Amino acid sequence: MELPKELKYTADHEWVKLDGGRVWVGITDYAQDALGDIVFVGLPKVGDTCSAGSSIAEVESTKSVSDIYAPVSGEVVSVNEALLENPEILNSDPYDGGWICEISVTDLSAVDALLDSDAYQALIA
Repeated sequence: MELPKELKYTADHEWVKLDGGRVWVGITDYAQDALGDIVFVGLPKVGDTCSAGSSIAEVESTKSVSDIYAPVSGEVVSVNEALLENPEILNSDPYDGGWICEISVTDLSAVDALLDSDAYQALIA
């Protein structure tokens, strides 16, 4: 199972990539594997504000429907519209092409509080 060291993770199986004052958010390889074949992604809207822990998106697979939670508080500044036509990208490329949204972070210290790859690995082991 792929687990990039440079990313941060949540206990809800989202990954976070920090770049300046923004983060990109997606679901982990572990999450996409547990969900099975993903058939639909409900994206947030650009301009939406989110609070850490609140639902920002929805992923539907052949097995279930799951909420995707904001790992940090901020404003959604872009979404991955490619997922609307090709939700299966989350299965085939969860860490690059499968990003869900980009959030302008209100408090960067919140990113530091997320799990590193070793802590996330221990969580899913």
